Amino acid sequence: MNPESKDEPVVYQSVVLKNAAPYQYMKVCLVLEDKSTKVSAVDLKQFIITGLKSLHGEVGAASHFDVLKYDEDTLTAFLRVSTIGLVKLWSSLTLLGFYNKQSCAFRVLQVSPFLLSLTGNSRELELD
Repeated sequence: MNPESKDEPVVYQSVVLKNAAPYQYMKVCLVLEDKSTKVSAVDLKQFIITGLKSLHGEVGAASHFDVLKYDEDTLTAFLRVSTIGLVKLWSSLTLLGFYNKQSCAFRVLQVSPFLLSLTGNSRELELD
């Protein structure tokens, strides 16, 4: 098929791959009203499970996710979740509003099917 030929129209094809990756990786940050509050990795995971359970019930609480890395100073975590469970996890994080009777919010900083892509952020890149 010659694109310059006036007899034959040019045909474009859109290819969409759904669920090509088995896992999605999320970089999230917990923002607390009291900045001095410390949250351990175990408490963070339990807090997220509680959010899944309150929004999606027992089935939601059974959704498998892992806390791969967690920094207690910045309250930033790298989470791994199956691609199927991404929407459930993300929606439950969005609706969590209180931690130990103080206001809080999860900020989803980055999401990717590739863990390596979460190590850098082009918005924070400083060129010399």
